[in-house]
Amino acid sequence: MSRSTSEALLSERASPAPPAADAWKRNVAAVTAASFMGYTGFTLAMPFLPLYIGQLGVADLGQVAMWTGVSLAVTPGLTALLAPAWGRLGDRYGRKIMVERSLVSFVVIMAAMAYVTAAWHVLALRIVQGLFAGYGSLSLTMAAESAPRERMPSAIGLVQTAQRLGPAIGPVIGGMLAHLVGLRRAFLVTAAFYAVALVCVVVLYDDRVTHAAPVDPADTGRVTFRNVLAFENFMLMMVAIFGLQFVDRSFGPVLPLYVEMKGTAHARVPVVSGILFSIMACSGALGHHLCGRLLRRFPARTVIAVSASAAGLGSLIFAVSGGPVPMSVASLLLGIGIGAAMTAAYSAAGRVIPSGAHGAGFGVLTSASLVGMAGSPFIAGFLGGASIRIVFAVDVTLMVLLAIAVRAVMVDEPSGTGQSH
Repeated sequence: MSRSTSEALLSERASPAPPAADAWKRNVAAVTAASFMGYTGFTLAMPFLPLYIGQLGVADLGQVAMWTGVSLAVTPGLTALLAPAWGRLGDRYGRKIMVERSLVSFVVIMAAMAYVTAAWHVLALRIVQGLFAGYGSLSLTMAAESAPRERMPSAIGLVQTAQRLGPAIGPVIGGMLAHLVGLRRAFLVTAAFYAVALVCVVVLYDDRVTHAAPVDPADTGRVTFRNVLAFENFMLMMVAIFGLQFVDRSFGPVLPLYVEMKGTAHARVPVVSGILFSIMACSGALGHHLCGRLLRRFPARTVIAVSASAAGLGSLIFAVSGGPVPMSVASLLLGIGIGAAMTAAYSAAGRVIPSGAHGAGFGVLTSASLVGMAGSPFIAGFLGGASIRIVFAVDVTLMVLLAIAVRAVMVDEPSGTGQSH
């Protein structure tokens, strides 16, 4: 055997084989599975945080509410502030290691939750969690970059479907766990869910499978917040995501009260409200899933405008009727409309973000989503104190204005980069 042939064989053995053409599907599957496990794990225990704080010795209901509210709000607040920064680090050093960092911190912090002895310990851990969170936005970025450009909406929709379905089933499993093993051990199960999510990313995700061009670190460092906002349609999509998240989260503080106000017996209010929330969650997952197909046939601005209008119609039905059937139909319209519009907005923004700014761009979008998530319950609760129908009226107004603004202002994508595939 000649020397050149031997060197070629050694070189072939030393270098890893290139990824297969369909390896992007495994990447998307890995990120989807990790998102589902993480979001499910989080809702195994956190919905029962008021009960846990009560077990830690806080007896006054007002104090329980205060500790719970601050503990739940501080993490998304910090995450909203830091998401763009983590995204920029992902642009420079790679998304995979950033997600692994975040998931490792969640495993440790959730396990530590099982051993706290005072309410302030919970708050301290939630603060630390906010400092290291951010895998949600990075997961969307990883899915968007792994998929071929024409499949980006489907990939984003699949991850968002997992992020929506996890919280739909997590509290049910968590309630059973709390009954069987207690709330403390439920946090250990949550840590185990995050550990499985970490394994999915470490083992299955391949950094080489991406349609984004390699970026010089020096160039990545020049991507500023102002640069990101200047991308075509980006600010409009950021406002759309904020509005959609605001409406989506506005029902939490007022829907059970509205269900009881419309004549449902007090003992049945949790069941009826739970069914309505489940309809919203499942139909939202369906909206995320269907959005990719819709974007192959219609421009993104049409999908967003029509979907937002459907969500507005759902809010209107809530405002004018209180029967179980109309409220179920309203929940269905809200879920599908918000789910489809959210995925379309992320996809439209993702297509105008240069490859060197994907992490920063999706981080900014996630910040807008988290601000809507954190602010909506406070405002809805305040407005609901005057009249619950005011909350629904505000939701209708926001969705109508959003639909009009998108139709009037959004610039269509150039031919060949959008839904024509």
